[in-house]
Amino acid sequence: MELIDIGCNLTHDSFDSDRDEVIEAAYEAGVTRLIVTGASAQGSVAALELARQRPGQLYATAGVHPHRASQYDDDTDQMLRELATRIGLVAVGETGLDYFRDFSPRDVQRDSFERQIQIAIDTGLPLFLHQRDAHDDFIAIVREHRDQLDTVVVHCFTGSQPELHECLDLDCHIGITGWICDERRGTHMKDYMRDIPLDRLMIETDAPYLKPRNLRPKIRSHRNEPRLLPWILGTLAACRGEHPEMLAAATTRNAEAFFRLS
Repeated sequence: MELIDIGCNLTHDSFDSDRDEVIEAAYEAGVTRLIVTGASAQGSVAALELARQRPGQLYATAGVHPHRASQYDDDTDQMLRELATRIGLVAVGETGLDYFRDFSPRDVQRDSFERQIQIAIDTGLPLFLHQRDAHDDFIAIVREHRDQLDTVVVHCFTGSQPELHECLDLDCHIGITGWICDERRGTHMKDYMRDIPLDRLMIETDAPYLKPRNLRPKIRSHRNEPRLLPWILGTLAACRGEHPEMLAAATTRNAEAFFRLS
């Protein structure tokens, strides 16, 4: 099986001491291509720099996470627009809304979100979205602009079944993480994983976050890594009643088309 991790935060400082080894371990586990998430202005620069060190294996997104929306200004907007022209940059984001912690004021989050949507509209790039505890505002903004956008993925989806269907009704792709492997908070998702059309489903680790809690044998480190993506695939396949190899082929095919990977 060859898998694509559509969202991993490889520029995180927890990977500073062994980043190359982490990438190689992923490859050996069948995770042959990785999309490195850009979640701030400088983080997006770093993500693209890392991706360009391994062309054809690593790719990058460029965006500002809603937690950092207060840092979004005209210079940031211009930087993201310039990054969007670079080889190896495959999506705008991570952007969206996060009302769970409100690290940035909600009106500021919405403004940052709208500005990054406009970058995706202007460049024609796919849009890589984040949403937590902000579904109503999030879906209203996406709905307003959806006809002008190309492909859209709601990354790390963790919402309810009705929320899922609202995203699907807007022709969004859905990214599934190790959240479904968490018996404390992901159990509700297992009941509706079959609702996601096969051609709009992708998988991701969101490493170093969200290490699958149902790993067997357990791993001492709290850090999630791209090499654990096959475990998420297996859990998802069990939820959907599908063969892992078939699901691997489908999610890889979807990611290739979504991000226009060669």
